[in-house]
Amino acid sequence: MTDLTHDTPADLTADRAGADVVDLDAARADRLPYGTLPPALDGDPTGDPAGGPTAGPQAPTARRSAARDTSFEIELDDPPPADAAPVLVDSLGAAAPTAPPVQKRRPIIPSALRRANLGATIRATAARWGYIAGFHAVRSPWYLLKVAWWAIVGVFRLAGRQLRWWWVNEQYLLLQQAASDNDPAMWLKLHREGKATRRWRGVVLFFQLIALFIAVMVVLGLPALWQAVIVAGLVPVLARYGRPAGRQLIPSAVVTRRYRRLNSDIVLRAYYSANLGHPERPNQQIEFGAAMAREGNGSKVLVNLPYGKTFDDAVKARPAIASGLDVALSQVTISRDPESHRSHWLWVADSDPLATPAGRTPLLACKETDIWQPAPLGVDERGRPVTLLMLWTSILVGAQPRQGKSFTARLLALYAALDPYVRLEVFDGKGSPDWRKFALVAHSCGFGFTLTRDGDPLETFVQMLRDLKADVQARYQKLSELPVDVCPEGKLTRDIARDPKYGMPVRLVVIDECQEYFDTGDKELNKEISGLLVFLVKVAPAAGVIVLDATQKPGGVGTGDAATAFTSFRDNHQVRIALRTGSWQVSDLVLGSGANSEGFDSSTLLPSYKGVGILRGAGDDTPTVRFHLADAEDAEKILLAARKLRERAGTLSGMAAGQAAVREVRDVLADARCVFEGSETGLSWAQIAARLAERIPEHYADLTGDAISAQLRDLNVPSVNIKRDGQVLKGAKRAAIEAAMSRRDQTGS
Repeated sequence: MTDLTHDTPADLTADRAGADVVDLDAARADRLPYGTLPPALDGDPTGDPAGGPTAGPQAPTARRSAARDTSFEIELDDPPPADAAPVLVDSLGAAAPTAPPVQKRRPIIPSALRRANLGATIRATAARWGYIAGFHAVRSPWYLLKVAWWAIVGVFRLAGRQLRWWWVNEQYLLLQQAASDNDPAMWLKLHREGKATRRWRGVVLFFQLIALFIAVMVVLGLPALWQAVIVAGLVPVLARYGRPAGRQLIPSAVVTRRYRRLNSDIVLRAYYSANLGHPERPNQQIEFGAAMAREGNGSKVLVNLPYGKTFDDAVKARPAIASGLDVALSQVTISRDPESHRSHWLWVADSDPLATPAGRTPLLACKETDIWQPAPLGVDERGRPVTLLMLWTSILVGAQPRQGKSFTARLLALYAALDPYVRLEVFDGKGSPDWRKFALVAHSCGFGFTLTRDGDPLETFVQMLRDLKADVQARYQKLSELPVDVCPEGKLTRDIARDPKYGMPVRLVVIDECQEYFDTGDKELNKEISGLLVFLVKVAPAAGVIVLDATQKPGGVGTGDAATAFTSFRDNHQVRIALRTGSWQVSDLVLGSGANSEGFDSSTLLPSYKGVGILRGAGDDTPTVRFHLADAEDAEKILLAARKLRERAGTLSGMAAGQAAVREVRDVLADARCVFEGSETGLSWAQIAARLAERIPEHYADLTGDAISAQLRDLNVPSVNIKRDGQVLKGAKRAAIEAAMSRRDQTGS
């Protein structure tokens, strides 16, 4: 694992947001030209941008940063007087000369020690030290054996060291030099001094042995407890002398990462290798606009590209920059500099920021949420929280299977569920278990296309779309008629949405595997569904109806009108979330046209990045987000809490409140047709009866094969031989049932 740090841990030399002089030219003049390192890199403690030495062959003087090129600049205003005091300007343009400058201050109490975080900090610290204690406790017998062995080795090493000291081994080189120089006088002198030294060192060594003997006898005469204490203190010291050089007796329980230093040379090498400049051509040098500094778990620096190069060029060259830095692509983040389009902030993470999960969702606190506030999604590459305001927008989530698409969409739906004043409509085209627990809170819901005791999920879905379209049209009429003091600007407000007398709650429509609803097998129904969905995704968000869709086939289904309608539906989503996809073309379908040309390609995400995706359209930035996790158990816990909140607020409605419509009139032909699965062309009467009794027990609980045979034969469905599992039994053909339904619809009887 690679980790990056900077040369010196200096901070930025100036906070440009709080600078005293409001002058664009002067602000740009502070940027350091190529060849002049920022003071934090040159080691200038004063922080003076013009005070550091130059570090490049093209820097003419040490104070080149103080000069500015004005050959293309036009002064539009008169220069301020020399004695004029700096004037601060507020957001409305009014002068506020008495206002103190805004300073960014660090919190007095660290965030980890604040009351809200103290419990988590204590738990994390206790868990870390508990793990370390357990790690070493398991290995303690082996540690004792190693320490005892190396303590014995240490005794002999100390004895040998004392013998070498007594023998004056350090004199050997001097004696050898005297012999090589053929200087007998010097050799004899050194020899006599050596003998004298050995004599008095021998006396010292003799008394050391006597002292050691006395100490041993004293220790042997002490109680066993004191003997154990002395041995416990002495053995580790001897083991330290006995262990091999560079080897630890007790290894670390936690691996400490080694860091590779990030400096100006590495950054310049990366940018020049990415063809964003040239070190020797005129006006093609890369400049540093601020000192390299630490931010979070990485390093950042302001990079000025040559004139003519833009922020977009840097974004497109991000893979080449990562290669030049010799780090993973996910470790490199490039963000805009609001003061210049040729400048940008380069942030390089110490390690792969996407490899660490974001953790469990904060929604597990099961506290009431507010749809008018942003929903927590996860954290970006720098570990900063990422939120999304769901109101007034439609959201599309796309990815390959098993990359976290449904989990991500469900995370947003869970946030809306905890707001008791949001009405939920949840439909899943594949009928997986991911969404079934939403039946606890959903006004209407449907999973798959299999007929259930609650009716046909497809009919429920179509009826929901029809009702929703009528509701959206009625909302615009109501909002236009409300007084201005109640409904300013003719838009839905929080008070209106939560007041039941207006009947306009915020609604969330969730459609997972939305492509399945564009190809139901009925062309007329497909046309109606596609028209309703396109209408809603275009018009409904502005009326307070949020549309949240997820798909693993962003290219759509079918051909002709169905494919055209799906494309229109897909392309009208404002917010896009793309987890890992198979190619950049599919990534562009999810994120929107042009995303790849801007440097955003979800196909570059590694397969190991579960729950990691690119968020586009929610703001000026397009972060790569590590989404919070809410598994099936977490989702059920949150939805149970959401149901209690709705019961308390009196907003539980629809199917969640037990208002599921059980059909009072049964359609035997339609019911029999629905029990056919996949490519089945015929079923025996016994199979038809068993499936009807299982799926619609309120009407067919005691149905037998003979009974269903009699009912369908009365409706002109012939009884024919059906070959199934090697047996020939009497039953009905699917085509015969469909033909009977068609004849009935034509005759009206």
